[in-house]
Amino acid sequence: MDFTPEEGQEAARALAAEIFADLSSHERLSELGTATDAPLWKALCASGLPAAVEEIGLLGLALVLEEQGRRTAQVPLAVTCAYGLLPLAAHGSAEQRAELLPALREGTAVATGVLPERPQVRAAGGLLSGTVPVVPWLRDATHVVLPCAEGRLWLLRTAEAGAVTEPVETTAPWSAGRLTLDGARAEPLHAPYAWLRACVRTAFAALQAGVCAGSLERAVAHTVSREQFGRPLSVHQGVQLRAADAYMDTESIRVTTYEAAWRHDRGLPSETHALTAAWWAAEAGRRVVHSGQHLHGGIGADLEHPVHRHFLWGRQLDAALGSPARLLAELGTALATGPEAEAEPEEAGA
Repeated sequence: MDFTPEEGQEAARALAAEIFADLSSHERLSELGTATDAPLWKALCASGLPAAVEEIGLLGLALVLEEQGRRTAQVPLAVTCAYGLLPLAAHGSAEQRAELLPALREGTAVATGVLPERPQVRAAGGLLSGTVPVVPWLRDATHVVLPCAEGRLWLLRTAEAGAVTEPVETTAPWSAGRLTLDGARAEPLHAPYAWLRACVRTAFAALQAGVCAGSLERAVAHTVSREQFGRPLSVHQGVQLRAADAYMDTESIRVTTYEAAWRHDRGLPSETHALTAAWWAAEAGRRVVHSGQHLHGGIGADLEHPVHRHFLWGRQLDAALGSPARLLAELGTALATGPEAEAEPEEAGA
């Protein structure tokens, strides 16, 4: 397997890095508080990055999301692409693609969704009922992808009668909300549930890889410049070992995410690979953001310090992906009984 980005994917990553570095500074994020960065979202869409995801695929999106996570930029990029652009482009009806894809590319529509372990939504004749306690970026969303207890995916417009959204504050500033449905009309989205779940898990793992990389970069810069007893903190063996462990954890998240995205783009079985990336992102991601704070010493506990923002994002992504124990149990079951245990196409060994 060769995870070397293609030219278009690398160009998208470079453009994302430039935009996030310019427009998602610590000062800007401090001014925003918990609000979504509307000017940044407008700039991203004007640059064509969300639209490019249909061409650069999930691996290209993962590279872009790493840059977002590195800067903890407060925009609904991951959910719009993973719940909206990619599944609609691959599995949406002709009417859905014609109506929604242009708006999602331009940023005038925002998609989000939820893939809970036990769906809380019931469907009867295209009318949805139930309550979802937390949906990321719901306050910005125009459309939500929801699984129902019957196993089908539904596409709901948040403006539909019978759909009520209420703000919910989460660990990270994701403009989340509570969604209550009482006979809200929705339309089916004919994407396979496992396909969408793998896409979303991989996207969130990519965000976590960037969050961890940003946290570690800040910790390294701090320990190199901060002196204790006339010597930089970075020369102490304990500091070096903690940073080395965080680096290995971050690389593990990154490489498993790349593999899951690469397989997904090629139509190869990727559910267990996405589960592996999700487990690393939840389990190791938690360790890395804690290390980032710890290596900053007392100032790491300062709520106004930029490293604290990485800590909040890391813990939120950990919660969104699910507990590591549950992910590991699901992975074990999938490896033992799932279709990926069967022989794969020859391309899998390329």
